[in-house]
Amino acid sequence: MLKKIISGGQTGADRAALDVAIKFNIEHGGWLPKGRKTEKGPLPAKYQLNEMDTADYKARTEQNILDSHGTVIISRGRLTGGSKLTQSFAEFIDRPNCYIDLLNTEEFEASMILKSFIMENNIQTLNVAGPRLSHHPGIYMDVKTVLEIMLYLLFLDTRKDRGLKKYIPSCPVKEDFPQTLEESIGLLCDDLPLKTRIFIAKLERDNIHMLYFTLLEYVRQRVGFDRGNQSLLKECSIKMKDDKCTIEDAVMEILKQFKQYLETDHLLRMIK
Repeated sequence: MLKKIISGGQTGADRAALDVAIKFNIEHGGWLPKGRKTEKGPLPAKYQLNEMDTADYKARTEQNILDSHGTVIISRGRLTGGSKLTQSFAEFIDRPNCYIDLLNTEEFEASMILKSFIMENNIQTLNVAGPRLSHHPGIYMDVKTVLEIMLYLLFLDTRKDRGLKKYIPSCPVKEDFPQTLEESIGLLCDDLPLKTRIFIAKLERDNIHMLYFTLLEYVRQRVGFDRGNQSLLKECSIKMKDDKCTIEDAVMEILKQFKQYLETDHLLRMIK
């Protein structure tokens, strides 16, 4: 159901939404002020947002509401500034909107509320708003966590991974772990049966969430992230150009690289 995530590109809640979309190969976008303005300078080019003709934040806030099927505002405490404007404008034009206050709602409950909001309003393009980082230093990780749990809950409703899950081997106890992405890919190739590798190779890229939620725990243990494999985590962080890379983000990067390798190796082999 959810096909696109948009935001205004600001630090904090907006940026978390875009990063989640990129991580899960979900289409992303939105509008931001002229000059790609944020509180920490121009928004990096990897974020595919459109510039307004004005540097006014209000204009892009309204346009993102107009361009989406619904807006969620995630914050801690009462809404102020741009977040308050977002809610007011969405209500003024009678567009679906959902305000989640994480001071009064736990992250899992917040994710369930958001999932219900998306399903009840048939939202395909979701606009995500909330405070900037300077106002709420922890809001980036708050929003990232809520969105990822929400995607997992949606995945559970429509999961198609049963054919994949039964071919995941048990994880052996190891003391030496791969130190590079290349070694990790080789390890997974050795571990997983040919049928599973072909399934992954043929999987559409916008279904990467299926691999992630199915193989997350297996890969975490297999490459030693649960045993403190910092060398591999650092390489994944460098590859992603993200100094905030978590273990979960690194697992996704490994799976993306693994799938890319299989697309070249196994699909070509099948054609031959």
